[in-house]
Amino acid sequence: MRSRITLAPVAGTASASLEPADRRLYRAVLDSVMTRRLPPGTKLPEVALCELFGVGRTVVRRVLQALAHDHIVELRHNRGAVVATPSPEETRQVFEARRGIESTILRLAIARATQDDLAQLQRHLEQERQEWPRGDQAAWAGLASGFHRKLAELAGNPYLERYLAEIVSRCSLIVSLYEPPGNADCEHAEHRAIVERMAAGDVDGAVALMEQHLQVLERNICLRPADKPGNLKQMLGLG
Repeated sequence: MRSRITLAPVAGTASASLEPADRRLYRAVLDSVMTRRLPPGTKLPEVALCELFGVGRTVVRRVLQALAHDHIVELRHNRGAVVATPSPEETRQVFEARRGIESTILRLAIARATQDDLAQLQRHLEQERQEWPRGDQAAWAGLASGFHRKLAELAGNPYLERYLAEIVSRCSLIVSLYEPPGNADCEHAEHRAIVERMAAGDVDGAVALMEQHLQVLERNICLRPADKPGNLKQMLGLG
């Protein structure tokens, strides 16, 4: 039976209006934010993006507008675009909303997941297990957020999938800005425990574990940003 799980992360809602060629720039910024290569507050100069991606300013401005619509960047008058910087109050609100969305997603995923779907989740967990000891924060962050997006795909509701994609992007910004060094975005053991409850058909148990999982992630956040200098080309994964 064909699985409903795909490897590609879900793009933000505004990307659907972009030309295929423009989506490369959109996805480069989005993926770099979600894997924590591109920290909040990073300037995204139009000229630099034109040179790095070989496109004109019209394309760059169109993509930046789409990213701003999806709350990935902020467009500041006379100052250009920067990666968005969530506030402490927004942090509380985002995690509150995420717990509600993921609870609904998990209930639907358990009801609709096939054995093949669960087997693919197990393979994703194995990827996590292999990556966990390596200490590559960007790679681990991509796998960790990918686990949650896979659950959203299994739920079979494109609206919930889209909302989850946006809120996971926002959480990645928050974690990148506020989480102290040494803390993981998500714990592999917690993901595994959730899948075990899913396989057992224990809906309430799985939802309770997800709630605890997200509460731990929120508690690990220290509301004090750290300086993270870097080269824009490297942060976008281009060199």
